[in-house]
Amino acid sequence: MKNLMIAAALATGVGATAVHAEGHAGSVTLQLQWVTQSQFAGYYVAQDMGFYEEEGLDVTILSGGPDIAPPQVLAGGGADVMLNWMPSALAARERGLPVVNIAQPFKTSGLMLTCWKDTGITSVEDFRGKTIGVWFFGNEYPFLSWMSQVGISTEGGEDGVTVLKQGFNVDPLLNREADCISTMTYNEYGQVLDAGVDPAELVTFMYEDQGVATLEDGMYVLEENLEDPVFVDNMVRFVRASMRGWKYAEDNVAEAAAIVIDNDETGAQSLAAQERMMTEIAKLTAGSNGALDLADYERTVATLLGGGSDPVITAAPEGAWTHAITDQALQ
Repeated sequence: MKNLMIAAALATGVGATAVHAEGHAGSVTLQLQWVTQSQFAGYYVAQDMGFYEEEGLDVTILSGGPDIAPPQVLAGGGADVMLNWMPSALAARERGLPVVNIAQPFKTSGLMLTCWKDTGITSVEDFRGKTIGVWFFGNEYPFLSWMSQVGISTEGGEDGVTVLKQGFNVDPLLNREADCISTMTYNEYGQVLDAGVDPAELVTFMYEDQGVATLEDGMYVLEENLEDPVFVDNMVRFVRASMRGWKYAEDNVAEAAAIVIDNDETGAQSLAAQERMMTEIAKLTAGSNGALDLADYERTVATLLGGGSDPVITAAPEGAWTHAITDQALQ
């Protein structure tokens, strides 16, 4: 029913497209999940290369940070669309925030645990009795679900793991406060190496390899907004331009990284680091045209439901995604 409603909104929104073509740009505000970096290069490329402008859109990109929760920003009306990991989005939906996935540029997860080899960790079972750094603010859900599925308590003790609430840095590993920490292939793992650690000193566990990977960095909007034909029309054009940006970034890593640097108002990022990040990000977005793959969605839901006595979500979501936007944007 929801897809039929959105299709109707698209049909009635044809006139809106003509209005925009006459110079009245649609306004879209995007809330990123983290700070300005190549993780979001596709959007900055779309902005810089004029892809949004060609679609008649005036796009504002809001940088994120450790104290910014995208679902809260979306709920408060501070953004039209947010980027979020699906575990966080589905948990928010179950708690009453009706978010809907309208596009999924990332096909593969870059999440992994990075551990000191000298701790004796060679398998997941070796996590028992160890301290593991985990990000929170919604990023903890994949880890907690994983541990629940393999029967390892997250309450500490010799037979469980002690969860260290990890900041968004690699200090707990470098300072030996944790045996393992959460890292992304495109970010924190490189920071560990930059600190002088030899890869041979490390053991890594990719969530993809463990069969517990969940979808990351999808585009989400509030369900009620999908009943507004002007909003739907804006999202169709936003997704189309954004995916142009992503595919350009995949094929032009150095240029995309330079565009990210140009948009980093903090001056905290280096070109070399952003090129390295973009190289890894391109591996994660490859294979996606922007439309949500239902097999990936179902795997994510199954992972989140497989949390034993403490699942991330308690029931399979209904209405948590739609292809109505990408069906129009990517035709």
